[in-house]
Amino acid sequence: MMDDYTSDCRARVAFEVLGNRWDSVVVFTLAASGPIRPAALRTQIGGISAKVLNDALRRLEYNGLVERRAYAEAPPRVDYALTEAGAALLEPMRMMGAWATRYADAVLAAQERFAAPARH
Repeated sequence: MMDDYTSDCRARVAFEVLGNRWDSVVVFTLAASGPIRPAALRTQIGGISAKVLNDALRRLEYNGLVERRAYAEAPPRVDYALTEAGAALLEPMRMMGAWATRYADAVLAAQERFAAPARH
């Protein structure tokens, strides 16, 4: 059914919502640890700046994958959790991970061959 994958098909949405390199990491970490506050989330992920994490959370919230919960406390408290749609992405993400485990070496080798200077 190639017609299902045209330029305006809805299947593209699944790939676009996780197109950013950090979004899938945030989704997996929220699945394992959520609901969680941003500082704790950042600590668990490691190697991500506060700005990049904030951008990822806003993108995921915009796409309906993450829910932001604000509490009327002093000082203010916010935490994040996956929505039903976010949690439903875990299975296909694991399948993509299995694909990467199997084929990453071949992909990287192809990239190296492509980038290597042409031999005459």
